[in-house]
Amino acid sequence: MLEFLSQPWPWWVAGPIIAIVMFLLLYFGNNFGLSANFRNMCSILGAGKSCEFFDFDWKRQTWNLVFVAGTVIGGFLAVQFLMPDTQIGISEVTKLELAELGMPNAGEEILPPEIFNFESLLTLKGIIIIVVGGFLVGFGTRYAGGCTSGHAISGLSDLQPASLLAVIGFFVGGLLMTWLIVPSLYTL
Repeated sequence: MLEFLSQPWPWWVAGPIIAIVMFLLLYFGNNFGLSANFRNMCSILGAGKSCEFFDFDWKRQTWNLVFVAGTVIGGFLAVQFLMPDTQIGISEVTKLELAELGMPNAGEEILPPEIFNFESLLTLKGIIIIVVGGFLVGFGTRYAGGCTSGHAISGLSDLQPASLLAVIGFFVGGLLMTWLIVPSLYTL
């Protein structure tokens, strides 16, 4: 049984499960999206006292916090018990290209240690990638009115035109980052 669970599920299993979950969320008047939980957590911690955006009844969104807790617990269980190995399946061509950019062990860990470590955080490249990138993700999520999962899964299933525009923007931004900006950062 664990062998079945440790493999990626085919689209014809995972797709209908996602569709059923989305139908149930829409039926009960809820929207899916992980970025909304940051607002919930800030409201729980009292940010509503100094910012009107965080001043709302977070208890109505408790189901979303339970969903995030389930995501964290599920991720932990998957990594601890369902992953046959930690090597990431990327092509040899990609590994060679990443090695040319200064990541000789690409694919051996989920987060490349050449980027995600305290020493590289204090470099210009690290500040741009981690700090500026993190700010842009947070700003973009707020400006777009939600994250990629919220717009791509919930918003599109609810036929929201703004979500379609946001998803197109996410893909265009991702392609620009992958093909133009990130490679030029590694030549710094």
